[in-house]
Amino acid sequence: MLSDPAVPGLRDEAAPTGIENGTGHGPGTDSTDSTDSTDGVLAHEAQESVVQARIADLEKRFGDLDDEGNPLSAGHILAADEAGELPPAGERLLDELVFNAEFVPTALGGRLDRLDTLVRVMRQLFRRDVALGLGYGITSFMAAANVWTAGSPEQRRRLAGLLLDNQKVSVAYHELPHGNDFVRNEFRADPVPGGYRLHGRKEVINNADRAAAFSLFSRTDGTPGSRSHSVLFVERDRLDAERFSVLPRYAAVGVRGCRLSGLEFDGCPVDDGTLVGRVGQGVELALRSFQITRSAIPGMAIGALDTSLRTVVRFALGRQLYRRTVMEIPHAAETLTGAFLDLLICDSMALVGTRAVHLLPDETSVYAAAVKYLVPKMLTDTMYDLSIVLGARFYVREGAFGLFQKHVRDLPVLSLGHAGSAACQATIIPQLSRLARRAWFAGDEAPEALFRPREGLPGLPFDRLALASGRDSLSASLVAAVDGLPSGSPEELAVQALVMRLLDQLRQLQEDSLSLTPQDRTALASPASFALADRYAVFLAAASVLGVWRAARDDGDPFLADPAWAAAALHRLCRRLGLRPAGLPPSCEGRVHEEVLRRFHERRSYDLYDTPLAG
Repeated sequence: MLSDPAVPGLRDEAAPTGIENGTGHGPGTDSTDSTDSTDGVLAHEAQESVVQARIADLEKRFGDLDDEGNPLSAGHILAADEAGELPPAGERLLDELVFNAEFVPTALGGRLDRLDTLVRVMRQLFRRDVALGLGYGITSFMAAANVWTAGSPEQRRRLAGLLLDNQKVSVAYHELPHGNDFVRNEFRADPVPGGYRLHGRKEVINNADRAAAFSLFSRTDGTPGSRSHSVLFVERDRLDAERFSVLPRYAAVGVRGCRLSGLEFDGCPVDDGTLVGRVGQGVELALRSFQITRSAIPGMAIGALDTSLRTVVRFALGRQLYRRTVMEIPHAAETLTGAFLDLLICDSMALVGTRAVHLLPDETSVYAAAVKYLVPKMLTDTMYDLSIVLGARFYVREGAFGLFQKHVRDLPVLSLGHAGSAACQATIIPQLSRLARRAWFAGDEAPEALFRPREGLPGLPFDRLALASGRDSLSASLVAAVDGLPSGSPEELAVQALVMRLLDQLRQLQEDSLSLTPQDRTALASPASFALADRYAVFLAAASVLGVWRAARDDGDPFLADPAWAAAALHRLCRRLGLRPAGLPPSCEGRVHEEVLRRFHERRSYDLYDTPLAG
C-alpha cells in the first residue's frame, strides 16, 4: 500500500542529521553550485549524457511493447497480471541491472543523487506496468527514505547492502481500523531493557511476504499526540519466527501483480538499534520522508499516460469512420491534443516538485502535497478522456488495448489510502493562511534552475526538509513574470492574458485563505477549505508551466520554447479553475497537434524530455 499520511499542525524541530556520519552532510548534500563556470556547465552536460545513456539502455533492454517475441511485450505483461504476478522477465531484468541501486544514495554505493533523474528512470517501468514500478521498487524506496533521512550510519549501511543485493524492503504504516487517522495507529513497540517488544498488525503492506526488512511505524507512547510514535528498521532474519507471521494475501482490483498482505507480531523482541532517529520522532520523520516520495511517484506514473496516449494516437490514425480516420474527427483530434497538454502540465509540475526538494527544501512540504494531489487526479481524468476516443476498443483485453485498460485500472491506486487526495489536501490547508499573509505577492521568485529539466542540482538535502514554510517561491515566479512577458505574437499575447487571469485568481485565493476560521485550518476543515487547496494546486501547476516555458526559451528545445503550448496549457488550467478565458489563436492547438503526430511517428516520449523509445 502507498502509505502517505498527513498530520497537519505538527511543529517543526531540528532536522535529522546527515546520511553518512551524522554531520548533516549526506550523500550529495554538498550544495556548491558551479553552474556559472564553464567547468560546471561541462560537468552538467556530461552528467546529462550519462543519464540519457542509462535510460536508453533500460529502454532497449525492456524492448518494444508491440513485439510479441519480447518477453516484456504487452501480451506477456497482461498474462502476468491475469496470474496476479509481476512480469517474471521484468523482475529478472531489473535484478540483473541491480536496479535497486537507483534507490541507494551514491555515498552508499548506489546511483541516487537526483530525484528528477530517479523519476526519469522509473518512468520506463511505469510506461509498461504500474504494478512493476510499485511492486519491484517504489515500496523499497518509500521504506528507505525514512532511513536515509534519520537512520544511523549502521542502519544506512545495512539497508544499502540489502538493496544492492537485490532484496526488497517494505514500508509498514497502514492499519485498516484507522485509515488516514495516522496518530491513532495501535501497532506497538513497547520499550523494554535493551530494545522493544512488537505487538499488533500492519495490513495491506506491499511485499510483506518477501521483504528482507521493514520500516515499521510503531506506537512507543500510549498518550495521544504527535510524539507518540516512532519508526523502527527491522530485518526479517533477526526476528523470532515464533512471534512473527505474514498475513494472507489480499486480492486487489488494481495492480494485481503487487503482493499485498500484512504482518502480525506477538511480543516479538527487537534490539534498540532498530530505532530510526529519536523516540517519538515517527510522525515528523514520516512527513519529512513523504516530501521526497510525494514529489517523485506521480512523475513516474506519467509514463503510463505516455504509453496510453501513443496507443490512442495509433488507433485514431488507423481507424476509419465515415470515410475518414478518427484523427480527422475534430473532437477526437482535440481530445488527443488535450491529453498531450495534460501530460505536459503534469510533467511540468512533477519536475518542479522534484527539483524543489534539492533547491527549495524549506518549501517542499506544500509543493510535494500539491503534486501528489493534482498529478494523479489529472492522469486519471485524462485516461478517461482517451478511453472515450477508443470506444468499444477500450473493452478489448489483449495487446495494446488490454494494456491501456490495465493502466486505466491501475493508475487510481496512486490516489488511494494514506497517499490519497484528502491526505494531501489536509497537508496544504493549514498552510494556506500563512502563505496568504507572508508569501503571495511578497516573496522572492524561485531560481530558474527549478524549471530546467536537464540542469545540474545540488545533492538531496535529507537533513534540511522542513515540515512547513511561510514562503512560496513558485507562486512568486509567476507574479514576477508578468512585467517581462513577451507580447509580439498572438500566442505570446494569449499567454500574457491568461497569466493576468491567473493573478486575479491568486488574489481571490489570498482573500479566501485569510478568512479561514481556525476550525477550517485543521483535518476537520469544511469542503470549502478542500476546494481552496484544489485551486491552489492548479495555480501551482500553472506557475510550473509558465516557468518551464520561460526557461526553455534559452535551452534550445524549439517546441518547449514555443508560446503555443504554454498558452494552450494555461488555457486548460484556467478552465479547470472554472474560468471562461477568451479563445486561443488557432495556431496554438495546431502547433501542439503537430507535435503529437511528430513524436508518434518518430517514436519519442510525450513528456518534457522528448526521449527516444524502443521499437
